[in-house]
Amino acid sequence: MGEAGLTVDVTKIDAEKGFFDEFERPTKEQWKEEATAALKGAPFDKVMYTKTYEDITIEPMYCAEDIEGLAHLKSKPGFQPYVRSIRPNGFIANPWKISQEITNAFPEEFNTEARFDISKGQTGLNIVLDAATRKGLNPEDAAAEEVGAQGVSLSSLADLKEAIKDINLEKNDVLCYTGATALPMVSMFAAALKDDGKSMGSLNACIGCDPLAEMATEGGLRISLKSAYDSMFQAISWSLKNAPKLQSIFIQGHPYHNAGASSTQEVAFALATAAEYLREMIGRGLTVDQVAPAIRFGFSLGSNFFMEIAKLRAARVLWSQLVAAFGGNEESQKMVIHARTSAYNKTVFDAYVNMLRVTSEGFSGAVGGADSMHLAPFDEPIRTPDRFSRRIARNVQIMLQEESRFTMPIDMGAGSYYIEKMTDQVARATWEIFQGLEKDGGMSAAIKAGKPQSMCAATAAKRAKNIEGRQDVILGTNMYANLVEKKIEVPVIDRAELKKVRVAAVADYRAKHAQMALSEVMAAVGKAFDDKQGKAVEAAVAAIEGGATLGELSDAIAELDKTRETVNALCIHRASEAFEILRKNTENSANKLKIFLANMGPIPQHKPRADFSCGFFEVAGFEMLNNNGFETADAAADAALASGAPVVVICSTDATYPDYVPAVVTRIKAAKPEVTVIVAGKQAADVEKEFVAKGVDDFIHVRANCYEINKKLQEKYMGVK
Repeated sequence: MGEAGLTVDVTKIDAEKGFFDEFERPTKEQWKEEATAALKGAPFDKVMYTKTYEDITIEPMYCAEDIEGLAHLKSKPGFQPYVRSIRPNGFIANPWKISQEITNAFPEEFNTEARFDISKGQTGLNIVLDAATRKGLNPEDAAAEEVGAQGVSLSSLADLKEAIKDINLEKNDVLCYTGATALPMVSMFAAALKDDGKSMGSLNACIGCDPLAEMATEGGLRISLKSAYDSMFQAISWSLKNAPKLQSIFIQGHPYHNAGASSTQEVAFALATAAEYLREMIGRGLTVDQVAPAIRFGFSLGSNFFMEIAKLRAARVLWSQLVAAFGGNEESQKMVIHARTSAYNKTVFDAYVNMLRVTSEGFSGAVGGADSMHLAPFDEPIRTPDRFSRRIARNVQIMLQEESRFTMPIDMGAGSYYIEKMTDQVARATWEIFQGLEKDGGMSAAIKAGKPQSMCAATAAKRAKNIEGRQDVILGTNMYANLVEKKIEVPVIDRAELKKVRVAAVADYRAKHAQMALSEVMAAVGKAFDDKQGKAVEAAVAAIEGGATLGELSDAIAELDKTRETVNALCIHRASEAFEILRKNTENSANKLKIFLANMGPIPQHKPRADFSCGFFEVAGFEMLNNNGFETADAAADAALASGAPVVVICSTDATYPDYVPAVVTRIKAAKPEVTVIVAGKQAADVEKEFVAKGVDDFIHVRANCYEINKKLQEKYMGVK
């Protein structure tokens, strides 16, 4: 007996056909006919299909026949090709790690905030190094803006011990991207644990490097690429004996994503990077089964929800195939993924919307099967996140795990026609890009030739065009701007003083330790690099115990090979920056532009386009002079002139424009030719030509370039260049 008295005789149900077999099943062709009729003349192929930046066409509907024959469909979680999970039980026994970034500049501040966040539910210690540390520079050798900027400054053993004091590293997995080489930071961790009577053997950690990503990001490296690979070899060789659960390669997809890359490009670049590292390490004497498990991948989670799910699933499939091609065993084919929410799509204006963005992105990361995640605090693009913003971001992950029960089903995307099909499409498109990179000589050759940089730039240009025309919406920035928002307070940081404090701390450390001469450090470490058993890490640990700083250790590695190469750096930016500059220019100007709306006719007649016009120009922070409408063209023109506004927008309907527009624009131009008159709404070509002849300067509509029109008005009336 069902609800509302519905009786179902289950004995008469054919298990193969289901409950609804008595109803006629419409075909896809029948649905298309009905959908076409509902469009009322709009072209089906143009309206119902969407082309992504990955050059994948999204169908309006997916059916069982769309996934027939897909190779991965019958695979199980924990088994090749690992599309569903690298573990048979998914997240049921061990949820993904809540690995939120801590970016405070000073070691003691970092430690205080990290311990606080761990006590509130964080399960991974995510150490973000400042630019100076990541480059292997002591504070005195770095620019002021590199010291303590968006990360912690760690120069000495004392710094690291202060940063990790009273944190259970065995319980909270460590994650740290180290730049071009992991050896100095791995050695510093080994020295710190040794000093506390512990070892690296039980440490679950990724203290990893990605020299190719660093080269593409910075435009070059402080050390030669050969030295970076030699250091990578030394770190892995040492870890095999002393820290078997340590990963010392942390491949970064983030720089490419933040330069505008598509999802397929991001994964392809990461795989090509991994393939090169495998070849280099195997060429130095390691096996694929020794190297592949030492690699962790870092991917960004963008705003295209289903695409990001498919991206993570496809990446695992391709990594499995790639490692298998190198002869790796099944365990080595398991891809470990750390995902962070996109920095590319976060905004400075209406920043609280970032909370919504990371919630969606975290959702896709959980469904896609990320092994650890960072969800960005809403104020991340503006300042060092505070406890409140970190709490909100952290609690989103906790909520996904504890309240929403995202840990319970294994591979929540399994069986979805859309997700399964897109996983296959993303994998195929990614593999094609990867093969092109391999054909051209691999990832390092591609970076030196500028291929990834140009590919990212081309995709970024497409994104920019769509953002400028608002086909891609950035809520609160290029659409629905909030002009009365309360700005987030940004503390003023004296970078010169911060550097001074850190330089003094390093000098004090040197004074308190019987530091060996730099030449001795270089000689010991350099000699150890000739050994094939990871002796360089042991030499580096000894040097650190003797008082050497991270910068001096990095200098010693740099001296091994003086070869240096420069490349074109990736153009890393946020998608909203152009519109944010428009808005800031207006806010910083004493001459705020006013725009008068010449609303013609009653409210129902002009309101849709008046509202559109307000939204169109408020993204630049302009002041909109709205009203309830005018009955005559003369009244509208006179009010516009009386307002003193240098820009007038005529708002009404297409049917009434022939009566209103010529009269309004003629009267305004006769009195003040310098006034810009704009018509709201796309007009037929002949009508536009007629209106322009009468004096209309421009037209705004859903296909107009919102950014360019606002920028021109700023330049013309506010003197902004």
